[in-house]
Amino acid sequence: MIPSVSPDVAVTVAVPATRREIFAWAMYDFANSGYTTVVLTAVFSAYFVGVVAGTGADSDGRATLLWTVAVAITNLLVILSAPVLGAIADYGAYKKRFLIFTTLGCVIFTAALASVDAGDVALGMTLVILSAFMFATGEDLIAGFLPEIAAPKDMGRISGYGWSLGYLGGMLVLGLCLAYIAWATARGLPATHYVAVSMSITAAMFALAALPTFLWLRERAVPRRLPRARDYVSAGFARVRDTLRHARHYRDLFRFLLTLSIYYCGIHTVVVLAAVYAQEAMGFSTQEIIVMILVVNLTAAVGALGFGLAQDRLGSVRTLTLTLMVWIAALVLAFFLESRAGFWWVANLVGIAMGSSQSAGRALIGLFSPPARAAEFFGLWGLAGKLAAIVGPLSYGLVSYLSGGNHRLALLGTTAFFIVGLGLLLTVDEQRGRAVARRAIAHG
Repeated sequence: MIPSVSPDVAVTVAVPATRREIFAWAMYDFANSGYTTVVLTAVFSAYFVGVVAGTGADSDGRATLLWTVAVAITNLLVILSAPVLGAIADYGAYKKRFLIFTTLGCVIFTAALASVDAGDVALGMTLVILSAFMFATGEDLIAGFLPEIAAPKDMGRISGYGWSLGYLGGMLVLGLCLAYIAWATARGLPATHYVAVSMSITAAMFALAALPTFLWLRERAVPRRLPRARDYVSAGFARVRDTLRHARHYRDLFRFLLTLSIYYCGIHTVVVLAAVYAQEAMGFSTQEIIVMILVVNLTAAVGALGFGLAQDRLGSVRTLTLTLMVWIAALVLAFFLESRAGFWWVANLVGIAMGSSQSAGRALIGLFSPPARAAEFFGLWGLAGKLAAIVGPLSYGLVSYLSGGNHRLALLGTTAFFIVGLGLLLTVDEQRGRAVARRAIAHG
């Protein structure tokens, strides 16, 4: 959460962005999506649970718990560091410099994951934490450029452009890894070999695809002095407190932020544990998991587009209600299903719900936020997501561990986040929330 365009801090040079610069910004989504897809979702997560921390099967849930602990530590570090890094980036106009540093860090630590072998639990967790921290911080930094390069009327379109390129980037890197894994498996090479090569492919593609961003994206912010008697730490956390204070005046925005933080626990759980569940509970191979996630990415794109069109007619709250119901149905079905063929249908239901729920949630935050405070409230949106990324996966890991490695029970427990989120969503009045935002605009 780095609200780098906060109106009381940021000073930007009003120079319209060129098409090349917008492309450069969007290419970062293309570049970093490979890391999420290959490391956190499809390949390394299952490898860590099954090989690094396990012995082929996570019989007691310990390996899954360790994986979720690593994810939780990462997001806790991001939450603690984001206000300080955001203050430094904003007051010093260092977003691009920090982005280069975090990208190089993620590339280096991802490449280092190639050295993780069976039993290297501490090394694997350390490298995952470091690489994921660099990734998440860079993700926040690149988001801070959007209000600088896009007019309000174009922000949704340009954001969607980056989102769609991100899906393509993730599928490309995952496809390259799948091709190599298929080649290696046919020759009898072990997982330690093809996972190592997959990490190298992911790191190389991240570095290569991010080059347009570093070459053509401009830093428009100009440096300004810190407030008197403030250092970066106090200035950063003061901004967070100020944002929370303003958010309390927007009842439905605040309610929805709470709602979002609950159902995001479920989404983040599925993102980082889908491959683990497919491997441990359904017996999928690495190749099958990759193919499944490729297909799910396509259905997620379709879901985001389809429900996005429906959102204009039905309203954001009604659309989001439908997507949460799809989530609940998909996870309940997954709990009862024994057939691998049936699980494919469930996976695609998850894909549809995934793309649409994230898109609708982001849009609703925008509708409830007056433009003058959009950056602040989207910062809270980012904070809610990071908190959810701690609570959700860690809860799955704990249930799996306490139940002796029962992944089906852990997944059923994840359904509770969507049920509670749906209940809270019904208390959100979309028309009232939008009216409050309009009044704020009218009163300046």
